[in-house]
Amino acid sequence: MATSVRNSQTFNLSDGRVLGFAEYGKPDGNPLLYFHGYPSSRLEASVTDQIGRRLGVRILALDRPGFGLSTPQPDRRILDWPTDVQEFAKGQNLSEFAVLGLSGGGPFALACGHLLPRSMVTGVGLFASGPPWVADPSQMSYMHRVTRLAANTWPSGLRVFLNATVGLVKWILETRMISRWIDRWLHEQDRKKEEANSAGNDDAPSAAPLRRPTSERRQDLVRLVIGEPFVQGAEAAVHEARLLSSDDWGFQFEDVQYDPIWIWHGAQDANAPVGMIRYLAERLPHSKLRVFEGDTHYTMFKHFEGAVSDLLNIAGREEPSSNTSIATAE
Repeated sequence: MATSVRNSQTFNLSDGRVLGFAEYGKPDGNPLLYFHGYPSSRLEASVTDQIGRRLGVRILALDRPGFGLSTPQPDRRILDWPTDVQEFAKGQNLSEFAVLGLSGGGPFALACGHLLPRSMVTGVGLFASGPPWVADPSQMSYMHRVTRLAANTWPSGLRVFLNATVGLVKWILETRMISRWIDRWLHEQDRKKEEANSAGNDDAPSAAPLRRPTSERRQDLVRLVIGEPFVQGAEAAVHEARLLSSDDWGFQFEDVQYDPIWIWHGAQDANAPVGMIRYLAERLPHSKLRVFEGDTHYTMFKHFEGAVSDLLNIAGREEPSSNTSIATAE
């Protein structure tokens, strides 16, 4: 299937809504449903394509309601998501699958572990997950607390602000100076990849692989970061800010019986302080928390392949390094 088609698919739900999704990794591999961060879209998982191919995993990334291609769902709850996921899985003829939530997708993955049949879900993972605000809101940054306040007390104002900000950022990204900066950054990333490939493979071909024009890749990057998450406006982002920052996600952590719930987190994560994640892990009856010392919210991706290996119990997983701590709740 052509890449553009694989990345922009839709599934019709029984209530008339549409669920957008993308496919990455190995087409006939073990299925893993990927829940994107906040605010984001299915395209976020594009960086996992090669990892999925190496591990033999079929990664299906879903847009949550109001993001990307998915129809908005007014007044939705976190606990409504597992219903959509179960219907999607049945429509895709998936009898079994694992779920993995990254950042803001973490609470939605946990809800699936809580509500979906155990026979259907082969693994539940939270990667650099959004934290439970009930733990201690004062640990969150000032901007996060202001966003929470606005989402709950003045949602229309926050929506106008976000829409205006998105428009301004899009305009800035399209200026010649910023476009050139992005192009240089893309070339630098290409160079680093080529050096890494050459260092790791003496038989690597001397000619660089064909790549799409830099201008197209730049447009894809802008679409991924800010275009697709807000393609339907900021309403979904405002509503989800309210959901994720609520003291009540709709269920008690102690009632989640799925065994185990995998959690991978950076010790220096300022977006989701690790103390709040420990609060969550301590209350889940069956959690495996792996904390990476020195990592932030934005440096965790280098551990993603290992996390998928953990989640799906893929053979050949290397032991965690010495700067990693593991806590297990049983």
